[in-house]
Amino acid sequence: MPASADILPDPTGFAGASNPVGSPESLAGLARLDKSHFWHPFTQMRDWCESPDDPLVLVSGRGAILTDAQGRDYFDGNSSIWTNIHGHRHPTIDAALREQLGRLAHCSALGYSNEPAIRLAARLVEVAPKAPPPAEPLARVFFTDDGSTAIECACRMAAQYRERVGETGRRRFVSFDGAYHGDTLGVASLGGIPAFHGLFAASGYEVTRLAAVEQLEALDAETASSVNAVVLEPLVQGAAGMRIWPPGMLRRVRDWCDHHGAFLALDEVMTGFGRTGRIFACEHEGVVPDFLCLAKGLTGGYLPLAATLTTERVFSAFLGGYEEMRTFFYGHSYCGNPLACAAALASLRVFEEERVLDSLPAKIGAFSIALEEARDRCPHFGELRQIGLVAGIDLVEGRTGAPLDWREATGAKVCLRAREHGLLTRPIRDTLVLMPPLCSSEEQIQGAVRALERAASEVLGAGAWGT
Repeated sequence: MPASADILPDPTGFAGASNPVGSPESLAGLARLDKSHFWHPFTQMRDWCESPDDPLVLVSGRGAILTDAQGRDYFDGNSSIWTNIHGHRHPTIDAALREQLGRLAHCSALGYSNEPAIRLAARLVEVAPKAPPPAEPLARVFFTDDGSTAIECACRMAAQYRERVGETGRRRFVSFDGAYHGDTLGVASLGGIPAFHGLFAASGYEVTRLAAVEQLEALDAETASSVNAVVLEPLVQGAAGMRIWPPGMLRRVRDWCDHHGAFLALDEVMTGFGRTGRIFACEHEGVVPDFLCLAKGLTGGYLPLAATLTTERVFSAFLGGYEEMRTFFYGHSYCGNPLACAAALASLRVFEEERVLDSLPAKIGAFSIALEEARDRCPHFGELRQIGLVAGIDLVEGRTGAPLDWREATGAKVCLRAREHGLLTRPIRDTLVLMPPLCSSEEQIQGAVRALERAASEVLGAGAWGT
């Protein structure tokens, strides 16, 4: 496979010579070890292990570029599965980690504390979305490990809160078709994608799944009074193929929850930290949730860390004497890990020092133009959905516009071909996903769109690029 610079020259923003690392012999040995022992997530391992091609082994990164073991460069087109914010090897975050390593790598949060976790909790409360009274501010932060546990934490807090205050009839959670909130047993039951939740739907929470806000508003009084919390990905559902909610939907859900005494838990695991053009997606509609769940970009994409923010009202329900057993019985060994918290503090500092949000409108505009132009040129690009620096492009049959047979894994084939054009990304079935790091240049973003367009034309046939 040729280097990216051979196919996409300098104007694409992908070029950048790197020295190969690792001999062919050592790479072959890594490939054997990988296929013998490494079970990859969300991967059909029969295809992986039987493939004649060696796995792509990434060894370094700089900015929005990743480099493989043979020295080839790629644009990180999905932000390393939606986590990276400011780019790889950002000097501010690197320095914060080195400084913290000289002090303390980890300590328990069960009965102890540490400075980075304390400061991060305070900082998250400071940057959390705000709304005028009577909206309750987010004032308390509970740390966990990843997005799934952040949502799990919110659901358990909500469930235990109802027990503490004597509202035991509120056991129902409401979620939406197409939702994905993680893979732990409880939150898997909330999901609206059968491939993820089907085995566990009967084992988790009592869940009512809806297709639209109108169905929520149409719930009868008895059902509404049984709702503990509505769990929602604000503005856009990621795993559903970057499905964008209608404008105003989030505000309507918040109003319904207020009217019926239900909690609103927002899953900002993907949308948080600038992806939609603001720090949090819920800010677009002036909504403050009762639970705000964060992960992925929280540390800038450096280390696993999650946070669940909630109100003083929820926190207070867990206060009491030891013998009352009102404690929130939940936690993980690495809650509030000092290294991860140091990275998160540094990432928030980068937002301020580099005025990251101010740089986004121009990049978002360039992204929109590039996507629209690509759709006009490529007959295999169907519906296009974009919000901020998040986009999904449906692949379709060129002559009729009909959906493709998902069993052909065309989206995966297109993304594999895109590697030859210097782009790394991963589809959701036949929806191509682009979610570039916020540090990406306009030229890099435009180059990523061109790479997908070219790959689609090569895999599916005639288009602007030919075959």
